[in-house]
Amino acid sequence: MDCKINIRDLSLEELTQVITDRGEKAFRAKQIFEWLWQKSASSFDEMTNLSESLRDQLSQDYTINHLTIEDEQVSSDRTIKVAFKTHDGHIVEGVLIPTSKRMTACISSQVGCSLACAFCATGKLKLMRNLTAGEMVDQVAYIRKLAEEKYQTNLTNIVYMGMGEPLLNYKNMLRSTDMISSEKGLGMSPKRITVSTAGIAKMIKKLGDDEVNFNLALSLHAANDEKRSQIMEINDSNNLETLRDALEYFHEKTGSRVTFEYIIFKDFNDTLMDAQELAEFARCVPCKINIIEYNPIDDGIFQQAHSNKLDDFAAYLEEKNLIVNVRRSRGKDIDAACGQLANKNKAIQKDEISLKSN
Repeated sequence: MDCKINIRDLSLEELTQVITDRGEKAFRAKQIFEWLWQKSASSFDEMTNLSESLRDQLSQDYTINHLTIEDEQVSSDRTIKVAFKTHDGHIVEGVLIPTSKRMTACISSQVGCSLACAFCATGKLKLMRNLTAGEMVDQVAYIRKLAEEKYQTNLTNIVYMGMGEPLLNYKNMLRSTDMISSEKGLGMSPKRITVSTAGIAKMIKKLGDDEVNFNLALSLHAANDEKRSQIMEINDSNNLETLRDALEYFHEKTGSRVTFEYIIFKDFNDTLMDAQELAEFARCVPCKINIIEYNPIDDGIFQQAHSNKLDDFAAYLEEKNLIVNVRRSRGKDIDAACGQLANKNKAIQKDEISLKSN
């Protein structure tokens, strides 16, 4: 049994203690930290400014649980989906989404998901484990490299909207955002990071208490409890009143505007009455609203609303002086669009089958 410690679980202070206890100068810890978080080293052998002796010592007691690439798919619209493999054999997916104005990395926070939202392919999987902070940073680092190599442009945005519920992996998620935005890590602005939640009220309040400086998005999809509970089980324990209170608290603590994500489903939440309910709820905090085109998954329960419905829905909200963006699907042909991750990836299906048989 491998009892080595994942060295990326150590803070810089803890790593400094480890290094000085071995008789090394404290600055060596900063060098190692830089290799781990800025340069995304996957082995100690890459740390060429360390002595061979120190590298050997570290490799005896520690490991770097680094993601590897299982598969890549490129969409006709240039979206790239990456299947990452964890050190213990699980598959998670991340997506590079290029548009004319931004280059976005959509990353996962868990292997699978426990929330079972009715419209989401990832929700059909079971939750297998949380991702570490390092595994989340690995996704960003690799997708950033893809943007530079494939499209000769910098990564502009990061969204935690892939597999899993970030607020149910709070500690690791928070550390990953710190390392992405820290000069000791990837050095990206926290204002370029958006963490999306299905709605865990107490954890939204905790974000406020921690005074986070990244953006928060709430996957709403219905602005009355009856409908929302039909598609999102989490609403039974975190209803709209509870969420409203949590969002008001978050805004009071951080001063940040909230994004509401609203997927439109045909003949379910696509009427002007639904738009009116959304407009009323959205006034609880300064916000913007993303109206999202639905991406069908294999079960066929929900269907995509006609594009005219999306436009009419958005126009109604704009008439109410709300900030609205309509998000058209990207990467549908490789199942990389919103809600489709893990839909048809054979490696993930194999992972799920193995879990069920145990």
